[in-house]
Amino acid sequence: MWWYLVIATCGTGTVAAGEPAKPILILAHYMPWYEGKPTTEAWGWHWTMNSFDPEQVAGGRRSIASKLYPAIGPYDSGDPHVIEYQLLLMKLAGIDGVIIDWYGRTDLWDYARIHANARRVVEAAMRFGMKVAVCYEDKTISSLTKEGKIPADSRVAHAAAEIKWLAEHWFPLDAYVRIDGRPVLLSFGNEGLTDEEWSQSIEQASVPVAYFSEHRRRSAAIGGFDWPVPSEGLRAIHRFETDSKAWPQRIPIAFPRFLDVYAEAKVHPSWGSVADGEGATFRMTLERALKTRATLVQIATWNDWGEGTIIEPSLEYGTRDLEVVQELRRRHVDATFRGDAAVLQLPGRLLQLRRGNPDEERRQRLDGVVDLLVAGEGSQALAMIEALEGK
Repeated sequence: MWWYLVIATCGTGTVAAGEPAKPILILAHYMPWYEGKPTTEAWGWHWTMNSFDPEQVAGGRRSIASKLYPAIGPYDSGDPHVIEYQLLLMKLAGIDGVIIDWYGRTDLWDYARIHANARRVVEAAMRFGMKVAVCYEDKTISSLTKEGKIPADSRVAHAAAEIKWLAEHWFPLDAYVRIDGRPVLLSFGNEGLTDEEWSQSIEQASVPVAYFSEHRRRSAAIGGFDWPVPSEGLRAIHRFETDSKAWPQRIPIAFPRFLDVYAEAKVHPSWGSVADGEGATFRMTLERALKTRATLVQIATWNDWGEGTIIEPSLEYGTRDLEVVQELRRRHVDATFRGDAAVLQLPGRLLQLRRGNPDEERRQRLDGVVDLLVAGEGSQALAMIEALEGK
């Protein structure tokens, strides 16, 4: 659903008297690209980066391509129980939905699997009353051309066909994010289509699209979205805020840190780092993003473990960042929001019960727990979980 600003900036940080509240959505950038046993037969590149072996375990941790470690361990993005766990956590934290990192539908490398996982995420989001949008990876066009999957002269036609598929399957959904009635589409990066090619692709769309490009506003875009720039650190946020003031729309960013593993994985040199600051980075960037009063605010990211920008619970930070979302949602978006730190523990306990291979009767009771969590009935959900755990 749409949420409305109760406390927002207007010079001093509050809405001016008589000024109508402006709708805002908090969305988490979501990567559906992880492959892991036992859901799949082998560990995917995003856990290994061809340098780490998750089969190797030391101190209770698998060797993965990340400097942080998932609270639930490395997982498969196609596992329906993992998707349930992740989306429930978001909802309980006060996150309205996801911006899905999407590589299109072509069967190259793991693109088709990412698409299949994305479809599962969309279906789950609809069940939980959450919102979805797509961020199309611009570089896929170059990769598809280089690998001979599409002719070099069909780049625009391919992008237009992908947008057409979105217009037929996801854009019409009630859960899909819209601005002024137009479905929102982001493009990540600048390595694929040129500005002119993006303009042609958007022009060929069967429906009007609210298109956002990364960092800067492309010719066909109504605005841009920000993204962490570790070489500039937090200065990049000020630059984006300044550049985007004149745009019709903008999507500011919030992120907890930048801590990539690329150098250790021998993928390429590190992009640099932005310190966690014991939570200060996330609190500052999220509050600053909310105070822009932009229609959409994006958290980068839910689960890019390779770059360490995750707010998904980790062994290192637990649910700390999700608790910050809860607090700032109450302060800047919805004063009636009821989420608290205790309820954030329930999706993990639910996942463990799911992984215990319950019989049909217990599965139905676990489904009942999900219904209670979605309805905001945390106390009842806790009682059911404790009963199922035998407590």
